[in-house]
Amino acid sequence: MNPILQSTLSRKNLMALTGLFLCFFLVIHLLGNMQLLLPEDKAVVSFNNYSTLLSGNIFIKIVSYVLYFSLIAHAVDALFITLRNRKSVVKYAYDDRKKASKWYSRNMGILGTILLVFLVIHFKDFWYSYKFGSIPYDTNGNKDLYQIVVNAFHTGWYVVFYILSLLALGYHLLHGFKSAARSLGLYHPRYAAYVQKFGIVYSYAITIGFIIIPLYIYLKQFIQ
Repeated sequence: MNPILQSTLSRKNLMALTGLFLCFFLVIHLLGNMQLLLPEDKAVVSFNNYSTLLSGNIFIKIVSYVLYFSLIAHAVDALFITLRNRKSVVKYAYDDRKKASKWYSRNMGILGTILLVFLVIHFKDFWYSYKFGSIPYDTNGNKDLYQIVVNAFHTGWYVVFYILSLLALGYHLLHGFKSAARSLGLYHPRYAAYVQKFGIVYSYAITIGFIIIPLYIYLKQFIQ
């Protein structure tokens, strides 16, 4: 096999594997964040206990390192493959693909860039603040990440930015899930329709689930 082609296929496989791991992580992350929708007295205790567990458990720390690697590898591989495709693609082939594909499939680079900017801000505002910032403690002696999140989601422009980023995530997932299945050879004609339907349901569930949280917290301050 051509070394360049083999290199591209290896990168696509790595991007698919890291992408699927990130899909799994999004489910766990969403389930944890859903605690923010509990009544405030319960949400403070539950969410802060959850945050403390994540920061102190050795197994979770190992998973975190896998997460960091997956994010970096996924972004680097995506950039590498995009640049290589732009150099090698023939114009008429691109035009044919453009007519047959969805707009979000043709603009994964733009969606990925939006997500990268979002992740940098997201990590800075929450992960970095929790790890290295001066955060007050709740009545149980845990760092009060709940209040940090609530304060962030009480700001209108931040909520709008958050929602727009999540919409970009949703479109990214719509293409990425099917693409990952194909790269790993899981997109057999017999099961293609089921894989596609599952990918659509998953993408909508993750996107809507994450959007509900900042909207709920933002609107809640006006009805209390």
